[in-house]
Amino acid sequence: MDFSNLNNEQLDAVETLDGPLLVLAGAGTGKTKVLTSRIINIVNNQHATPFQILAVTFTNKAAAEMRNRIGDVIGDQVIIYG
Repeated sequence: MDFSNLNNEQLDAVETLDGPLLVLAGAGTGKTKVLTSRIINIVNNQHATPFQILAVTFTNKAAAEMRNRIGDVIGDQVIIYG
């Protein structure tokens, strides 16, 4: 996946494959893009399977956006509860 559209801080978060990571930023700063890109990077580098990842968001809109972005890359292995 191409991560050239990310700034240095976003890219650092996406390329952190091991352990938990907290991303705090204001509205419209690309948090969902960072989270979805990181999940895709973790799965593509075989650090986890899609069924080993839990991503939590506070809105249905963000959840749908995450499902669509990740699903476009890794397929229909994305499950949304709620």
